[in-house]
Amino acid sequence: MPSSSLRLWVNATLFDGLDAAAEPMAVAVKEGRIAWLKPMSELSKADRAGFELIDAEGRLLTPGLVDCHTHLVYGGNRAGEFEARLEGKSYEEIARAGGGILSTVRATRAASEDELFAAARPRLEALMADGVTTVEIKSGYGLDVDNELKMLRVARRLGRELKVRVVTTLLGAHALPPEYKDDADGYIELVCRRMIPAAAAEGLADAVDVFCENIAFSVAQCERVYAAAKAHGLAIKGHTEQLSNLGGSAAAARAGALSVDHVEYLDETGVKALAEAGTVATLLPGAFYILRETTVPPIALLRRHGVPMALATDANPGTSPIFSLRLMLNMACTLFRLTPVEALRGVTAQGARALGLSHECGRIVPGMAADLCLWETDNYAELAYSLGLPRLVQRIVAGEPA
Repeated sequence: MPSSSLRLWVNATLFDGLDAAAEPMAVAVKEGRIAWLKPMSELSKADRAGFELIDAEGRLLTPGLVDCHTHLVYGGNRAGEFEARLEGKSYEEIARAGGGILSTVRATRAASEDELFAAARPRLEALMADGVTTVEIKSGYGLDVDNELKMLRVARRLGRELKVRVVTTLLGAHALPPEYKDDADGYIELVCRRMIPAAAAEGLADAVDVFCENIAFSVAQCERVYAAAKAHGLAIKGHTEQLSNLGGSAAAARAGALSVDHVEYLDETGVKALAEAGTVATLLPGAFYILRETTVPPIALLRRHGVPMALATDANPGTSPIFSLRLMLNMACTLFRLTPVEALRGVTAQGARALGLSHECGRIVPGMAADLCLWETDNYAELAYSLGLPRLVQRIVAGEPA
């Protein structure tokens, strides 16, 4: 009888994370990893021996999708603010009435770990139903040591209890908490001296992120955070050039950042810095859409200089309350003019690269984790072209249909 740890998908239309195969393929999985792949024309009877056979019947097989930028753990919601804006209230009026990011901070601080887990679970399950097998979850709505660590503990728990790989990122430098309203340097000192060391000591964070912007933190302040992250062995990421061009992307690249995210206002100097450092540009069309922005990321420059482009939901309560990575494929093509293959690379191979996981997931090549998606189509472009369809037939995690 075939071993349950040995599975062979046959007659698959393959997109391996970077390119489509020219002919139907067979993909062998052993003990949770890709063992080998072959064109069907070369598959022998001996190759099939010992494997549980799964006939893809010509359907599209892709790597499991990677959502490399989310804020899934938070308390409350801001649907009321969404309605208020549409009724004519300004952001300033909403903030004065207690809304905005600080309303999420208050709700997150007030929630227990169990309450945050219960709220975050359906958000993550929505992404999983879209084909996501790896997701990054940021903190950033606690804005003090205890509550940032609480958020990270919930993110780790999600990864333990659901069939999905969770990467955690400490985003303590997301905004100024009310306790430090007029003391940004003092808050950065707290992040560097207490928050980062505590997250590292408890093994709660894989990376550290910052929001480099006029309404958040300066380049110099972000560089202090990067230095503290590196000192504690944590990877670096950055929210940069979303609303203006401060040179934050170049600074992050100099510090060795895995990715810089948003980048609508990125200039050619910044693009060159990313190319030189090998830093990924992560595009977030959901926030662009919700905020009704008009400045598009410099896609042509990123292509010209060979900067890898990842794609993510930025799922969060304020500027991207969207829990569909498939929708981001379509938005990236329609709003940013990515090609379907660029978009699909952005949620597979390049998404994994943005998390420092190029060695582990995002590709269908021997040695990689067998995280896969089987779709009810034989055309990878249809994943970006069509909303609601094609249907996800199988979501496979470490070789196990989930």
